[in-house]
Amino acid sequence: MLLKDFLKEGISRLEHLYPTAEARSIMLMVCESRIGTKSYTHIVEPGYTIKDKFVEPLMADLARLEAGEPVQYVIGSTEFCGLDFKVCPSVLIPRPETELLCREAIKAGSRIARQRKAYGKSARPVRILDLCTGSGCIAWTVALNIPGAEVIGVDISEEAIKVAMAQDFSSRMKETHAVSPQFLISDILDTEQDFGHGEFDLILSNPPYIMESEKKDMRVNVLNYEPATALFVPDGDPLVFHRAVAAWSARYLAPEGKGMTEINERLGKETEAVFREAGFTVTETVKDFYDRNRFVHYSR
Repeated sequence: MLLKDFLKEGISRLEHLYPTAEARSIMLMVCESRIGTKSYTHIVEPGYTIKDKFVEPLMADLARLEAGEPVQYVIGSTEFCGLDFKVCPSVLIPRPETELLCREAIKAGSRIARQRKAYGKSARPVRILDLCTGSGCIAWTVALNIPGAEVIGVDISEEAIKVAMAQDFSSRMKETHAVSPQFLISDILDTEQDFGHGEFDLILSNPPYIMESEKKDMRVNVLNYEPATALFVPDGDPLVFHRAVAAWSARYLAPEGKGMTEINERLGKETEAVFREAGFTVTETVKDFYDRNRFVHYSR
């Protein structure tokens, strides 16, 4: 089977779910993952033939995609902040918007590390807590980009913690001398628990924040495949997780520390109010690259 014919068939079969350009991108991702072709292979090599042993597996992949399964789950990985993360239906697929949170956290953490460098061997490492860690994409990204940082990722899902722990960045760790994050199972809604890991310079979170009433606006590939417990909150209490994040931060964020959390774009002011009520006098709603309210930053 010619590669160009497989791509043409795949795009046609996916157009009921995605715009043509996105369907094409998905098909190219599958081919690159499975047979190592590039986005231009079918153009510069119009006669490129897929080996017989790959045709059946690729057709099986296409059937999963046609049913609505996200391409990231089909190939088992996704890129986030220049890193390749393992993903499966036990964890959310990392979004590009969340990369902005990581960039800001890396800036803040690196600044703290530079300030402490003057203390030499007695300098305290930057300590970071990632609440609702999921795949560990935030925890691993900040750990790999702030060498020496002590990072703890927390999630209620045992399966998610297994995924986070299974991420393999050993070669990158050797290059950067980064410390592997520690991942713990814990329910952040239990705000009275004795966490027992001291104070943190940064507390980061991407908790559930999509209201149940917003489901009608979402694609089938999200609704039917990604874990609902990591996405949705009740309409009657949409800030339940942000109140928990605020409570954890009130207890465990260092006096000079900073928190950053992803939010529902419709609830910027309300989310800021939650953190102010928890004792954080400085709050700011930050927009993403679509000019939508996407994060709240907070400090004392």
